[in-house]
Amino acid sequence: MTNTVKCISPIDGSLYAERPVLTQSQAEAAVARARAAQIEWAARPLSERSALVMAGVAAVGAMNDEIVLEIAHQMGRPVRYGGEFGGFNERASYMATIAKDALADIAVGEDAQFKRYIKRVPHGVVLVVAPWNYPYMTAINTVAPALIAGNAVMLKHASQTLLVGERMAAAFHSVGIPEDVFQNVFLDHSTTSDLIAAKCFGFVNFTGSVGGGQAMERAAAGTFTGVGLELGGKDPGYVMDDADLDAAVDTLIDGAMFNSGQCCCGIERIYIHESLYDAFVEKAVAIVSAYKLGNPLEESTTLGPMAHTRFAAEVRAQTEEAIAAGATALIDPALFPQDDGGAYLMPQILTNVTHDMRVMRDESFGPVVGIMSVKDDAEAIALMNDSNFGLTASLWTKDIDRAARIGDQIETGTVFMNRADYLDPGLCWTGCKDTGRGGGLSVIGYHNLTRPKSYHLKKA
Repeated sequence: MTNTVKCISPIDGSLYAERPVLTQSQAEAAVARARAAQIEWAARPLSERSALVMAGVAAVGAMNDEIVLEIAHQMGRPVRYGGEFGGFNERASYMATIAKDALADIAVGEDAQFKRYIKRVPHGVVLVVAPWNYPYMTAINTVAPALIAGNAVMLKHASQTLLVGERMAAAFHSVGIPEDVFQNVFLDHSTTSDLIAAKCFGFVNFTGSVGGGQAMERAAAGTFTGVGLELGGKDPGYVMDDADLDAAVDTLIDGAMFNSGQCCCGIERIYIHESLYDAFVEKAVAIVSAYKLGNPLEESTTLGPMAHTRFAAEVRAQTEEAIAAGATALIDPALFPQDDGGAYLMPQILTNVTHDMRVMRDESFGPVVGIMSVKDDAEAIALMNDSNFGLTASLWTKDIDRAARIGDQIETGTVFMNRADYLDPGLCWTGCKDTGRGGGLSVIGYHNLTRPKSYHLKKA
């Protein structure tokens, strides 16, 4: 019997797509083809590789109408939001723009006797393991710069969004990127681990759960294979006494609830200066109470189902535990009769929460947020750092120096001031603690997708 990977649509629980996984021998053959094709690909001029990648990106854009519907069916995001092509294109375009400088030789010195320089050379074959929550944008973060830098890429997408890799491969191949240079592959966990352990890849980039990241590191142990890990977060927002209250409420609540809360850098806990606390909570409740939970294929839906019933079950469990421990739920369930106890989950705001509750410690990855009052910056900093995760932190103040001072004291990968839940491709996308290690996008992204090679040339 052939093993398959299945996508169960959260819209109605039906089987939306199914694909056979590669056997071990088929996967090894795919790696061999990628290795062979990479040599010729890397020999092409950088400008040619970059142009082909951007043509592939444009070809994905031409498919956007179909992609928006597929995303809704696969992971539940409402069609009203129009897909991911804006961010997909922005990230790829930026990486293409900086490629020449980011990958340029580093001149160390030349005189009558010696020429010395450092090159950036591709790793060879890069495995990209992409998640379902932002399936196109998270994949392109590594796919575009890896290809531009001269690597071959094998993309293994999450089962929940298994059509995404097929779309990307079809688009990229249609513009002339060789099929063996960019391969979409369906692999089970054991085959993936076996390939990594067998040193099949020069670099592995994984975005997903902490457990998944640990499995990647275990598979790579002793192989000296580079591993980049982005494992989610428990991102805080801090609203200071001088903040623009309306802007803070609008942005932080959207950051907590958009995509049904299924964002790696979504806002999962909010700390408000005591002078603004009551007003913030009142405005937040009004915003969330106006959401419409429902079928993501309907234009009026603002909040779709979670991608899988098991994800919704975890959010329900955290919420119920918090309420049992004394938290106050502020959103009236009567406003969301569509909550079916399965994938369709109503949004919730919790007050009277503490860090003894899982909803303020564990990643929720759903439409729930806890809000706490704080008396000063010191208390807010201590609470923001009281987490096993460190991806982003969102600070709200009119004082940029104050934000920078506080940012210096927060254990996080990115510090935002007066914005949240955004990935700037000019900055390194990185994290600390259980969020993982490494960095994507920016110049540093290219450095991680290549290795330095030094030349010390003595002239005759």
